[in-house]
Amino acid sequence: MNSEGPAANDGLCLIPFRGLRYVPERVGSLAAVTSPPYDVVVRPDGLHHLESADPYNIVRLILPQADSAGARHRLAAQTLSRWLDEGVLAPDPEPALYVYEQRQGDILQRGIIGALALSEPSEGVVLPHEDVMPDIVADRTDLMRTTDANLEPLLLTYRSMGDATGATAVIERTVLGSPLLSTTTEDGFSHRLWSVTDPGDLEEIRSDLGDRQALIADGHHRWATYLQLNSEHHAPSPWSYGLVLLVDTARYPLRVRAIHRLLHRLPVHKALASLNGAFRVRRLEVPLAEATEALAEAAAESNAFLLAGDGSFHLVDRPDPELLSRTVRADRPEAWRTLDATVLHSTLLDHLWSIPDAPEHIAYIHDTAAAVVQAERHDSTAVLMHPVREEVVRDLAREGVTMPRKSTSFGPKPATGLVLRSLTLE
Repeated sequence: MNSEGPAANDGLCLIPFRGLRYVPERVGSLAAVTSPPYDVVVRPDGLHHLESADPYNIVRLILPQADSAGARHRLAAQTLSRWLDEGVLAPDPEPALYVYEQRQGDILQRGIIGALALSEPSEGVVLPHEDVMPDIVADRTDLMRTTDANLEPLLLTYRSMGDATGATAVIERTVLGSPLLSTTTEDGFSHRLWSVTDPGDLEEIRSDLGDRQALIADGHHRWATYLQLNSEHHAPSPWSYGLVLLVDTARYPLRVRAIHRLLHRLPVHKALASLNGAFRVRRLEVPLAEATEALAEAAAESNAFLLAGDGSFHLVDRPDPELLSRTVRADRPEAWRTLDATVLHSTLLDHLWSIPDAPEHIAYIHDTAAAVVQAERHDSTAVLMHPVREEVVRDLAREGVTMPRKSTSFGPKPATGLVLRSLTLE
């Protein structure tokens, strides 16, 4: 760790760290100990599936199970300590940056994992684009504080000119060598990891990133957690940095998907009745794939949503302009005011349906089919969304405007468990 704290520059400062990694001989397989990010493992059946995959699955650290928050976090710290003592996890011998590759079919994502110097949003180096929930930040903060660890990297993006120079050149040279690890997870994605320790390569990365800014693609609550923990310690300290994966989307474009809403206490027939002519509504007796195609076509012309939960789909679009002018804030840019997520929360949830944005009322689900199944199983309403383009997200973030939370899902997300960061090693 740099004892003088974050380097004084106007952009990203990514430094090497001694990664904690699973010892392959101590676990069933590397694939069996990994997990999606904590907020994607939303259903109990998903958690139980991961816990049963291997006794050392990373969910025992990121989503420990106990009767209270404090007990959960202490359990995670005890588990991490035990796994280190038993040699299940071990630190790499020297600090490194890590080149990380994910591949499935024609999807290829590559980036660099490292410890990023933290900066406040006002500094414009790391751009958040979504609001956060204070209770989630508090929970993640206490987990990190208790474990003294960054257990999973945030996903940040930046844009180069798209040529193979700087950090990208280092990545593309590094992947020609033998990886530290290689595994394929049950979702069909292959994962490979390499370490970068050569001083020349590290300097090339440092110089390239030093005048760049990044967009938070995934991990807003964990970023807020990093900032909170940094504020609790005298700088410089290990808490002045946070674990991230940086991806150049000019070279390796991410997919942007929507995050759907499940309204627990609102049956579809009541949701439709409450619209009362404020939107155009069309019933679609078609399979899910065709319904989402119809949603995409409608979203190109106006705000549009698919409601599901009663065995069919209802395409809701063309909102009443007067209603929008009364229910959507006028002190934000037009690009924000016309977002589907803005209209959903301001006009539908707040005004027409009177549904609080609280866990007992709303669940956020990434998988489209799973949202529909859950709605039909519990006589509730799934609101299926169309994704926002990355350019819109980035432009709003540069203006300092945050979108409603859970507006986007960038991916593929990094697998949790391939490399961890222990602050006690620094």
